[in-house]
Formats: sequence, structure tokens, C-alpha cells
Amino acid sequence: MKSRIILFILGFVIWCLLSWVPDWQHMVVGVFVAALVAFLTGDLFIQRPHVLKHPQRYFYFFFQYVPIFLWEIIKANIEVAYRVAHPALPIRPGIVKVKTILKSDTALTFLANSITLTPGTLSVDIDTKKSVLYVHWIYVKTEDTEEATKIIVARFEKILKRIFD
Repeated sequence: MKSRIILFILGFVIWCLLSWVPDWQHMVVGVFVAALVAFLTGDLFIQRPHVLKHPQRYFYFFFQYVPIFLWEIIKANIEVAYRVAHPALPIRPGIVKVKTILKSDTALTFLANSITLTPGTLSVDIDTKKSVLYVHWIYVKTEDTEEATKIIVARFEKILKRIFD
């Protein structure tokens, strides 16, 4: 129930910031939409709502995770564009297994989404019991789990651990 309330408040605040028209019609629609989203997805949002009370987690998210995530997206876009534009099309696609130290569902979801949103990689499956992700990689540089973990996961893992675990 707490996660639904927190999701409702967060959704309503974001709605107000995005619409930024202080009239009652927008507020009524915002309450309705935030309540609907909180009701439908509140149990999926976060299992430990007390985690959101720590301001340092927001600092890590906005000033460490977001810049690193954007930088990785830029690098990956350039690499994928090179592979597409290269006459020989140097690709070696495959699915690799990577391990992670993250335990919470929210942290694993953020990690999987970060990998998927970075061009050239796509999270295919998550084994939450073993903390293992299966990732489709456009150019498999190594099939060794430890090496693939260092290349794909390590860039996001430490920051996401500070934020969610």
C-alpha cells in the first residue's frame, strides 16, 4: 500500500511539473491519471519504499548515473553506426550470460533497462534468484561470463547498488 501512495504522489508531482498550468481541470486529470497508474502498477513500483527517503540516492541518480548512462549511449551509438556503415559489416551476434551483485527487483530492472537502452545490447532474460542476466550482444567480444560482466554490467552496477540496494 505504501508503494502505491508514494507512486501516486510522485506521479501527481511529475504530472504537475509537466503540465505546469495551474488550473483545476489539469489537476483533476492529474489526480485521476496518477491514481490509475498507482492502482495498476503500484505493486511493481518498489518493494522497499523507505529507500526513496534518502536524498543521497537522488544525488547518485542524477549526478552519477544519468551522465554515465548518457555517455554510454553516445559511445554505443557511435560504435553501432560504425558497424552499420562499415562495408564488411563487422558483427558477431550472440547471447552472453552476465552476473551482477544487485539483488533488488528495482535495481535489476534498472540494470536490464540500461543495458537494453544502450545500442548494441539487449537484455533478454533475468534470473533473479541467481542475479544473472542474459544479454544479446551485437558483437560478442568474449564468451567468458566474468569478462562479459566487466564489459557490459560494471559501468552501471556500482552506481545502481548505491541507489537501490
